[in-house]
Amino acid sequence: MNDDRRDFLKKALLASAGVATAPLAMAAQSGTAAYKSKSVKGRGAAKRVLKNWVWINPDPKKSAQEMSTTYAAYASAGITGVFFENDSEAHFRAAKKQGLETHRWMWTMNRGEKTLLEAHPEWYAVSRTGKSCADQPPYVDYYRWLCPSKQTTLEYLQQQVSQILALDYVDGIHLDYVRYCDVILPVNLWSNYDLVQTKELPDYDFCYCDHCQESFHRWSGQRLKEITYPEASLSWRQFRYNQITNIVNHLSDIARGSGKKITAAVFPTPEVARRNVRQDWTYWNMDGVCPMIYHGFYKENTRWIGDAVAEGVHFLHGKMPLYAGLYLPDFKSSGELKEGIRYALENGAGGISFFGQVKDGDLACLQEVANQFLSR
Repeated sequence: MNDDRRDFLKKALLASAGVATAPLAMAAQSGTAAYKSKSVKGRGAAKRVLKNWVWINPDPKKSAQEMSTTYAAYASAGITGVFFENDSEAHFRAAKKQGLETHRWMWTMNRGEKTLLEAHPEWYAVSRTGKSCADQPPYVDYYRWLCPSKQTTLEYLQQQVSQILALDYVDGIHLDYVRYCDVILPVNLWSNYDLVQTKELPDYDFCYCDHCQESFHRWSGQRLKEITYPEASLSWRQFRYNQITNIVNHLSDIARGSGKKITAAVFPTPEVARRNVRQDWTYWNMDGVCPMIYHGFYKENTRWIGDAVAEGVHFLHGKMPLYAGLYLPDFKSSGELKEGIRYALENGAGGISFFGQVKDGDLACLQEVANQFLSR
């Protein structure tokens, strides 16, 4: 996999994503993670426990001491788990030594392995205009989306998850790109591609392969080619939501069968997820979701983080915890970051997940706001 990861094609900011950097010793020396188990004040109040996460790509050049310092600082500031984009036994074990959960972060439907592309181009999704992600990827070259309705796709992903969870130093699997291609990009990215996506454009609308059309016909009784405006068909939308949900819930069965956790990075709200990427995450059987509430991508202010969390919590109905994903480069000051964390926690988030280069000050903001929140 390349290192572009999940900043939605934001070319100018691709380089900002990556592993947390030293020095982090100051954060490790000050404070404790005790707030994680504090009870909310009040007679009969339920204990409120926060779980906080960091998305990183483990740096193979880090020494054992550097890893120890980094993960000790995370734990001291209240981070409880790490989503690692690549396998690194040394990093996983160093994090576990500090009491952190170690989850492998896996690209799911977006799979651009050269061997897979060459061996099975027929597995890839096809746009409404007939373009296959195998040889004509949308937006950028690494957007190589598998068709989720094919049994071969499910079997391939089941094999990948089983292999990852068989490792004793892996506590769980974290699914990313578990959706269709963006039929509509976040508004702040339109100018990058000279696009105005106020409606669904056929080149970015997936998947219209023969297998999907046949499966849709069997499921709905309708032939897609006879629907004048397929982009407006509610049945066709629901069919595609169901394909991703089917993939997720099968992978969840594997995780639970192995006694390990499964979570996912999802789009910021249920409504945005369904509209932009055909992802209906409120129906998934998981141990938690991390909505990527990247407010800058949608040209929103920090208050919107709370609105997004509230919507997600409402539609989940307590089914699983929601951890608010925050994109650190979108915060212009520590004050803004504290606001974002506060809005998330006050609206029901079970914790925070940081994406970007995590610095001492970011950890300090998390610790301060969480302590204030739980001491009320």
